[in-house]
Parts: sequence; C-alpha cells; structure tokens
Amino acid sequence: MSVAEAVDHRIPQHLADKLAEPHAYATDEIHEVYRWLRKNEPLGVAKIDGIDPFWVVTRHADILEISRQNALFHNGDRSPTLTTQQVDQRVRAMMGGSPHLLRTLVQMDAPDHPKYRLLTQAWFLPQNIRSLDERIRQIARTAVDKMAATGGRCDFVKQIALHYPLHVIMTILGVPEEDEPLMLKLTQELFGAADPELGREQASRPEPEPGKEFDFGVIKDFMDYFHALSERKRKNPTDDLGSLIANAQIDGQPISDFEAMSYYIIVAAAGHDTTSSSTGGAMWALAERPREVAKLRADLSLIPGLVEESIRWTTPVKTFMRTATEDTEFAGRAIKKFDWLMLCYASGNRDESVFDDPFEFRVDRQPNKQLSFGYGAHVCLGQHLARMEMRILWEEMLPRLKSVSLDGEPAMSDAVFVNGPKRLPIKFEMA
Repeated sequence: MSVAEAVDHRIPQHLADKLAEPHAYATDEIHEVYRWLRKNEPLGVAKIDGIDPFWVVTRHADILEISRQNALFHNGDRSPTLTTQQVDQRVRAMMGGSPHLLRTLVQMDAPDHPKYRLLTQAWFLPQNIRSLDERIRQIARTAVDKMAATGGRCDFVKQIALHYPLHVIMTILGVPEEDEPLMLKLTQELFGAADPELGREQASRPEPEPGKEFDFGVIKDFMDYFHALSERKRKNPTDDLGSLIANAQIDGQPISDFEAMSYYIIVAAAGHDTTSSSTGGAMWALAERPREVAKLRADLSLIPGLVEESIRWTTPVKTFMRTATEDTEFAGRAIKKFDWLMLCYASGNRDESVFDDPFEFRVDRQPNKQLSFGYGAHVCLGQHLARMEMRILWEEMLPRLKSVSLDGEPAMSDAVFVNGPKRLPIKFEMA
C-alpha cells in the first residue's frame, strides 16, 4: 500500500490542510496541529487537494532516524520542499524533467552531495571561523550601537536582526556592501514567496497560495546577479567564498554555471536568513520574559544556552521533504518506494518526550537537543558560524541592555518551508 492508498493513518482533513497553509506557520495554529499529531498520529498521511499525498513525521526520534538514513530517504528524487502538483509540473517542464529549480546541497544526494559539500566545508569549520571572531565582533558592536542610537524604540527585526548576519555572510561571500539591500530583498522574496507583505507576487492575491514556496522571477534575479559576480571572481579571484565557488572543480572539471549559481544562492540566502530569524525570535521571547533577561545579565555564561534555545524556539526551517528510495517499514508504517515524507522540525523541537515544558522559553535549558540544523549528511553547513554570530551579538548587547519589552504587535512570516519574525517593535533601555 502506497502513501496515496493509505487510509488507516489518514490525518483529519482540517488538520492536514493546515500543514500546507502558509499562514498557519505564522501563528500557534501549526503547533496545535503538531501537538495533536504527536499524540494521536505521529506518522500519519496528509491528503490535500492539488498536492501529492505525503507522510507527516512529527516525533523528534523519527525525524532524527529518517535524517540519519540518507540512502533510504533521499532529498533529490522529488522536491525537498512541499509544492503543489501544478507547480511541480511547471518546474519539470522548465527543467527538462527535473523537479528542481536549483541544484544546491539541499537537492543533492550521494555521491554528488559529499563532493559539493566538501567544496566549501573548510570555510565553516570551527577552527576556521574562529579567525573571524574580531571581524564579526566589530560588526556586532556596530549593530548594537545602531540599536542604541534609535533612542529606546525600534523594530528589532527590520533595523537590527536582518542586517547583522546579512553583512557577515556577504563579507565572507565577497558581495559588495552596497549590494546588501538587494540581497536582503531577494532573500525575503525567495523565502517569503507566500507572504502577503514579503512575496513579490502576493500583493495581487487575496490569500496566500498553498504550496507557493518559491518565485521563478526571484530566482532569475538572483542568478543574473551572481552570474555577473562570478565572472568578476573568475577574472580577479580574491580570498573569499565567492571566488572559491566561481573557480570550483569536481573530479577535475569546473562545476556547471547552473550549479555555481545555485551554490551562491543557497549560501547568500540561507547563510543569513535563518540566523536573523533565530536572533529575532530570541529578542521576541526575551521581550516577553524579563526574568530570562535578568538571568542573562546576572550570568553571561548562559549566552550559549540562549543561542540554543532561540534556535529551538524559532526553528527557522520548519519543514523538509524526503523521498523513500525503496519499500520499507518505519515506525510501524509500510512506506513504499517514492513515498514523500514531511519532516516537521518545529514539531520535533516541541516534542514532550524530549523537552521538559517545551512551550516554555528557558535560556538555561539543559539538555537542549534541538534539531533545527538537521542531522546526518545534510546537517547545516553553516551551523557553527550561525552559533558564533548569535553568541557574539548577545555578548556585545546584553551587558548594555537593561530592559526590553514589546512596543506593538510582532508578526511572523507566512511560509511552510522557512519562516521567522518579520516585524518586532520593541522598547528598551540601554545601560
């Protein structure tokens, strides 16, 4: 029995529909869905009009186990993000049968994945990023000074959280500082394609479009920009990640232009968006919890714990899809070859069997087995850099931040794949 035929473990329709509704991920609705699924149907089947049926994986242990079995559950055989049948058909028609608009590490499996990952892996190893400490610290100090200069009121996301990690990754990539606003705009349009405020095409739509996770025009604009950058880096290579990608080789041959552009896009977009989301999520949580701020100010050694908790709490990458490569039994379910599975990271990060009081934000949570960076071969390449950036920012900010509270209504972006705070008005007092 394939996922399309499964009836015994079908998720109630009103809950299944929420899994493909971008706005549900901007509210607590998705967590209520996940809570029910973890308790009643932790590996159930979602059947939604216009979308191929898929298994929904909500338990922490199951997400880790599927992530560990990379040969059995592939990223590249079908779209690794939830998409409609209509969009899938359009992409395949454009891409010669491939379900992918890009060919990044996200869309690859072995043997290509480890080869392409190795190209840039050294840049993100802990021993290498340590050399960036003072460089990043200066960027963090500038960000904190900018916040202080607002006079005690700001939109923390729009004025601080979005720009700090953006400047860090663009510096590493070799993108000129004057182009950072364009990179931010394209990233928001890429990941916020379904959001009525962020998506390029959404202004004309009465409601967000289910399955609308990428915008073709945005990807073209990204590629046009990086094609020109790549040409410059090939002619005049410098000591940056952009030059490495422009001149990269696999098995002694230059990588294709399409693969190079894809690599640029994933580094440029994912390299800052998820970090800014976790940073914004942390400030949102702290603005509502003065006791946690007091804990941190009294003991700055809790900052690494704040970083881990903010990553768990926000879970910027909400879902990834995997495809079974053969018939198998998993968690008591008969999974068939080519079945599609949704890994629900935000659910795993609220799993009551793993986290004590998972709906509480605790800067001193121990242990914290958050799985936001993934696991196995596809674990986030930039996880050490992301942790370092957040740690340094809080090290520079918390000694100066006497108090903080909300100063209006915050908001999350509408997206099934990657989302985070898009608006966070705060008022604060600096020491």
